[in-house]
Amino acid sequence: MKKIIHVDMDQFFAAVELLDHPELKGLPIAVGHDAERGVVSTASYEARRFGVHSAQSIQVAKRLCPQLIIIEPHFHRYKEVSAQLHDIFHDYTDLIEPISLDEAFLDVTDNKHGIELGVDIAREIKQRIRETTNLTASAGVSYCKFLAKIASDWRKPDGLTVIHPDKALDFIAQLRVEKIWGVGQKTADKMHHMGIFTGADLRQMSLNRLQQEFGKMGQVFYDFARGIDNRPVISEWERKSVSCEQTFEKDISQNTDVTIHLYHTVLELVRRIEKNDFEGRTLTLKVKFEDFQQITRSITVDHILRTKDDILPLAKQLMHSVEYHSHPIRLIGLGVSNQKGTTYQAQPRWIQLELEFKEKPTKFAKNP
Repeated sequence: MKKIIHVDMDQFFAAVELLDHPELKGLPIAVGHDAERGVVSTASYEARRFGVHSAQSIQVAKRLCPQLIIIEPHFHRYKEVSAQLHDIFHDYTDLIEPISLDEAFLDVTDNKHGIELGVDIAREIKQRIRETTNLTASAGVSYCKFLAKIASDWRKPDGLTVIHPDKALDFIAQLRVEKIWGVGQKTADKMHHMGIFTGADLRQMSLNRLQQEFGKMGQVFYDFARGIDNRPVISEWERKSVSCEQTFEKDISQNTDVTIHLYHTVLELVRRIEKNDFEGRTLTLKVKFEDFQQITRSITVDHILRTKDDILPLAKQLMHSVEYHSHPIRLIGLGVSNQKGTTYQAQPRWIQLELEFKEKPTKFAKNP
C-alpha cells in the first residue's frame, strides 16, 4: 500500500511576510497588488474572518475589511523559503511532486530513513519546517493523492490528519461533493440538481450516467467516490507549455490599445520562451472580457515558435477574430505549447476552457 503525504503551508505568502514584518502580526493582511484590477494572492487568517480569500479582487477585499493591510508580493523571498522546504522533503524521499511554491505531494512508501508509518514522517517534516523556517504546515497522509490532499485541508492551520484505507470509503461517503477535486461551483450545482450532495450519493450513480453528464471527468468522479486514485507522484515532469498574461487597470476596446498590449504580451512570451529554452508549435490566445467571460483560440504551425517575428503575426491573426469593440477586454494571455507538433491548422480552432478546482466527518478522519 502506498504512503502518500500532502504538505500544504499555512497562509504561506502572508506568513513569510509576517516573518519579515513581525509588527503586523495579529493584523488582517493580504498579499497582492493594490490596484483597480489587483487580486489577493494570500490572506492572513485574521483577514479571512472578514471573508477575504485568495483569488479575490483587492477592491472587494478592502470593502469587506476596511482595515485590511495590502502587501506587495515578494516572490524571490517565497522561492527562497520554498527551497528550504524542498531540502527537508528530499531528506526523506526523492519522489516529490511540487504543486506550487507552498505545497507538494511526497511518496514515502520507500523512504530514506526506513520509517514504517507515513504519519511519523509527516510529523517530523512539520516539526523540521517549524524549526527551520518558523512557519507552520498542514499535512495529510493516505494511500493516494486524492485523499492525502483532502486530509491536509482537514484541520488547518498546523493540522495533521490521516485517512486510513480501512476508513476511506466511510470518510468519502460523508464528504460533501464540493470537497472533491475537480468539483467547482458549477459542477457542484449540477450535481445538486441530480440529487448528489455527498460521496455516498455520488457512489450511487452509474459510470455511464456520470460520463453522460460530465464527460471524461465522469470516470474520475466514479473512481474517487470509491477511493480509487492511481495517479503516481511524479518527481520529474516535462514542461508542456510557456505562457504569460496581463490584466489591465482599465478595460480596453480600441484597436490601438489592443495592438499595443498584444505586442508587449508577445515580447514577454518570447522572453519566457528563451528563459526556459522551450520549443513549441501551437500558439494559444486567451481573452477575458469585462464580464469575466473567457475564450481561448489556438493555431498550430509547422515550425518552432521562438521569436517576435514568429509569434506576433499569429497573435494578431487570432486576435482579429475576437469581437472586443462592444465587449471590452480585461485580460490578454498568450502561450506556446505542443513541442512535438501536429498537422498545420490554417484556421484557428476554438477551445473553451473552464477548470474548476476547488463537515468534517471527524469520526472517520483519524489523527495519529
